[in-house]
Amino acid sequence: MRKTIALGALAAAALLLIGGSAGGPAFGEVAGASAGAAGADRGGPLLRFTVNTSPFNLIDVDRNGQLSDGDEIVFHDTLLQHGRRIGDQLGSCVIVDATEALANCTMVIRLPEGKITAAFDNAPPPTKTLAITGGTGRYRKAHGEGTLVEAPDQTAVLTLRVLP
Repeated sequence: MRKTIALGALAAAALLLIGGSAGGPAFGEVAGASAGAAGADRGGPLLRFTVNTSPFNLIDVDRNGQLSDGDEIVFHDTLLQHGRRIGDQLGSCVIVDATEALANCTMVIRLPEGKITAAFDNAPPPTKTLAITGGTGRYRKAHGEGTLVEAPDQTAVLTLRVLP
């Protein structure tokens, strides 16, 4: 059975992996652009969110108390626009190279008009590039890319350019 841990140096190392500080993997407040507003000149709407992150959660698969290849980080974060909750994002990151704090991550962004799926490689520094891999509802034909810029205060800015 897997053991969930979040302890001292292990937690700090893994948090650096997902781009946060020892305070957590993070995201930050920004005014949201509505779909179809800013960015339409580049072929798709620009969506921008503030992300408040959930507490750090590492599944230590081999139970060795250290970040190891095959360990998994899971997350469930809140998305805000103009200070109001608009959705959430959830996902997981599998550690593929603990010596470099490198992980392969997938996520689902749940919004009122549908879901957007994305994948990214996760390692320091705090700016991550995401590939939009699909969606449902309004976003059923979605593709494109995005960025996640993390801050040391358990916040970040998630920006997505969703192409139809």
